[in-house]
Amino acid sequence: MRTAAGRRRFTLLRGLTAERAALLWLMARGYRPLARRYAEAGGEIDLVMRRGRTIAFVEVKARGAMEAALTAIDEAKRRRIRRAARAWQARNPWASGMIFRADAVFVAPGAWPRHVIDVFGLDG
Repeated sequence: MRTAAGRRRFTLLRGLTAERAALLWLMARGYRPLARRYAEAGGEIDLVMRRGRTIAFVEVKARGAMEAALTAIDEAKRRRIRRAARAWQARNPWASGMIFRADAVFVAPGAWPRHVIDVFGLDG
């Protein structure tokens, strides 16, 4: 049986591995990283990526099964991402003319990462 500390460590390592996989996946599709694990205003964004005139605030979710990953972004998490995205925009005025969106990359063992574009609105 795993201890609570062991479970936390496993979850952290799985998350970091998934973030790295998502980063590489997106870079292979023409995205360029602007920030990783950006934390501000009580929220965190796993990846801030740019492709052309679009800046994507990317949430990465890793679960044991893809179905579980696809349902893992709840409303509280969306609020935290929105707050952090607004803070990022305020600190990066050079990006004011860009298109902003919230994307997600879902990662599960034995499956390719799944990139969902504009998974939820940033205005909410």
